[in-house]
Parts: sequence; C-alpha cells; structure tokens
Amino acid sequence: ALSRAQATEGAAAAPHRRFEYKYSFKGPHLVQADGTVPFWVHTGNAIPSADQIRITTSLKSQKGSVWTKNKSIFEYWEVEVTFRVTGRGRIGADGLAIWFTEEQGLEGPVFGAADKWNGVGIFFDSFDNDGKKNNPGVIVVGNNGKLLYDHQNDGSTQALASCQRDFRNKPYPVRVKITYYQKTLTVLINNGFTPDKEDYEFCAKVEDMVLPSQGYFGISAATGGLADDHDVLSFLTFQLTEPGKEAPTPDAEIPQKDKEKYQEEFEHFQQELDKKKEEFQREHPDVQGQPGKLFELFFNDVFETVSDRELRQIFEGQNRIHLEIKQLNRQLDMILDEQRKYVSAVTEEIAKRGAGFPGQQGQVSQQEIETVVKTQEEVIRQVKEIRSSVTDALRSISGAQHPGSAGVYETTQHFNDIKEHLHVVKRDIEHLVQRNMPASEKQKCPELPPFPSCLSTMHFFIFVAVQTVLFIGYVMYRSQQEAAAKKFF
Repeated sequence: ALSRAQATEGAAAAPHRRFEYKYSFKGPHLVQADGTVPFWVHTGNAIPSADQIRITTSLKSQKGSVWTKNKSIFEYWEVEVTFRVTGRGRIGADGLAIWFTEEQGLEGPVFGAADKWNGVGIFFDSFDNDGKKNNPGVIVVGNNGKLLYDHQNDGSTQALASCQRDFRNKPYPVRVKITYYQKTLTVLINNGFTPDKEDYEFCAKVEDMVLPSQGYFGISAATGGLADDHDVLSFLTFQLTEPGKEAPTPDAEIPQKDKEKYQEEFEHFQQELDKKKEEFQREHPDVQGQPGKLFELFFNDVFETVSDRELRQIFEGQNRIHLEIKQLNRQLDMILDEQRKYVSAVTEEIAKRGAGFPGQQGQVSQQEIETVVKTQEEVIRQVKEIRSSVTDALRSISGAQHPGSAGVYETTQHFNDIKEHLHVVKRDIEHLVQRNMPASEKQKCPELPPFPSCLSTMHFFIFVAVQTVLFIGYVMYRSQQEAAAKKFF
C-alpha cells in the first residue's frame, strides 16, 4: 500500500509535457526547397540535409551552429537531442554544445558560438586541453553574460556539473535528455551502445539554477587541429507545466502582431473562397442546394473509374500508333520520290548510251537492262502493297478498334525489304554505267617510269674482278693460318 501511494504521488507530481514543433526539427524532409530549416536559422559551416544537419565537417578550423528563430515563452522545458560524432582519429576535436541563452550566439570561440552568454551551455568536449585525461566529457557551464569561457582548463573552473562519457564513433546515435524543471537542470545521456531510445544514464544535475524566462535554443560545434563530423539528427523540445496548472492556450502564446497578421490572412482567404463559391454556383446552377450532387460532380472531375482509365489508355495507345503510321507514310513517300528519280536517271542514261553505241548496247547490256526493269517493277509493286496496308491501318484506327502490333511489324518488314531492293538497284545501276562507259573514258593504270640504269658494263666487270681478287687473297690467308697452327701442335 505504501509503494502504491508513493507511485501515485510520483505520477501526480510529474509535469505535463507538450511538444513544441516551432522549437524542434527532425528528419526526414527536414530541409525546404530553398535549403532552410523551418523555424531555425543555421550559420557558419553548418550544412542542412533531408535527414540531419551537419554542424561541422571533418575539416580543420570549422565552426557552425543552428538556432531557433523565435524565443521560447515557457518557463520550464525539456529537450531531447540525437547526434553523432564520428572521426578517423583516435582523438577528436573540438566538440559540440547545446545552448539555452537569452540571445542567439550565432558565431564565436566557444564551440562555434558566442562567448559571454546569459544562460546555460551543455558542452560535449572531445579534446583534452588541460592534459588531465578526463575527455571526452560532458560539462554544464552557466553564465550571466559577463564571464569568459576557460578553454585552457576545459571549463573545469566554471563547471556546475560534469561527467565523463565517450560519445565518439558509437554504433548508434547518442541521445541526450536535458530537463529544466522547478529550477533544477538534469542531464541524462544514452551512450549509443544500444538502439533502445529510453536507455538513459544519469550524467549531471544542477539545483537552484535560475535561467532566463525566455530564450533561444541552439546547438553548435567546432573543430581545431583535429576534426570530427558533428551531425545532429533531431532536436525535440517539450514544454513542461506543473501539476495543477493549466498549460497556456495557443492563443495566449501568439504575440498580438502575429495574431493580427494571421487574422488578416484568414479574412483574405475567406473572401477568396466566397468568390470561388459564387463563381461555381453561377457556372452550375443545377447543383444549388444539393450537397450530394455537388460532391458527386467534384468526385467525377477529380477521380476516374477503372473502365474510364482503360478507355483512356486504349485511346492513348491508338494515338501513338496513328502517329507512328503517319511517320511511316511520310518515309514511304520519300522513298517513292527517290525511286522515281532513280528510274528517270536510269532511263536517260540508257537512252544516251543506246544512241551513242547502238550495236554494243544491244549486245552487252540487254540482260542488265531487263534485270533492272524487273527489279524496279517488283519494288513499285511492294511499295503499292505497303501503301495499301498503311491505308487500311489508318482506317481501322479511325474506327476506334483495338490496337494491334502485327500491322506495325509487317510495315517495318516491308520497309526493310524496300531498303534491300534499293541497294540492289543501286549496285546494278553502277555496274551498268561502268559497262557502258566509252573506251576513251575508262580508267587505265598509270604506266611505270623507266628504271634508270646507274651501273655501266665496264664498272660491273671491274667490280667482279676486285671481288674475285679479294676472295682469292682471303682463301690463301686462311690456308696459311691453318698450316702454321698444325706446325705449332
């Protein structure tokens, strides 16, 4: 009974939490089209993306931060931050900081944010400046707007509370829960060894801490000679209300200027909506006073049935086939024109050659001429057949029949046959022209120039005599050398 009473008392004392979306961000779709984060501003080297914000990249001397655009108007709050610090080195630098300050510290020397802040900063320091081997660590530092941060000692002389936790290169993102309730600041941390989101460990606690009633939330990071990637995956803010007190209504939290602005926009939108209603009623007088019919009309305009979709797809397919056949028809017309040009050119050439060489024409090229004429007749016949098939296909499409692919395939096959016949005709014509070319116009191989005689008969005999003498002398020298070698042995 005592335990149940204590549990009931603890549940009754728990504050009421309300999510504040204007002071939060979380992926996916975190960034808008213009590269900004809604209700937040980023500065320095911070790079927002669809699912996270990279405060600093793993480069030397980088600084970046993100801050809320508006001040919070609630006294007590709780933030849950999910981040990841990764780097190749065994030691990282410099670190990351979570802020609640009276003014935005957009840029400065304290982990990428301004010094002399009025509020509190929770620092995740990964570089050991004082050489005490107490880093990486978490340090809570308060400031009234007059103190300078002690970098050389890692803020140990100004720390209100701290704990030593390694938050670099963890298999899962590190989660931090910071609660400020009834003038008590509590820091809980999940080291990132498990995927459990609620597996928090106690890190630090500061009592009797007075913070500004209104302030900006922010998160910043910086790198020095060493570097890490500092990525923030989410920043969730909750308003805490004491038990027995009602949370302020949304109307009470909106400033008077914003209320007037929103009211003016609402009235303008209402006027535009009334105008559209009147225009619609004038265009559709038969649906006035019939909401069901109006909804049916709207539904029919926006959505389509299965049969309508099938008919639309068939109609689109027929249109595409119609366009393809029209293209083929144009190509066939071009082929017929070229064919007529070839026939006329062949006829003129035959007439010229026949007039110039009547006897030879009848003897040499009569068979070639008959072959060319037969080929031309066959090509013209096939072209006429293709044209008739194209006309039938166009007629069937205009009658809204079901599309088929056989006609297109046959047309393509006929088109390929025409190309082959054209090649044959071209080859025959070239052969015919070469055969009928006059003897004077036939190409002859160029005659080789006479080979110049550079050696006379006298020089040749002298050269042979010298070679004979040299050869005899060499033979005699070799025989003497061999005789001398035999005497030596």
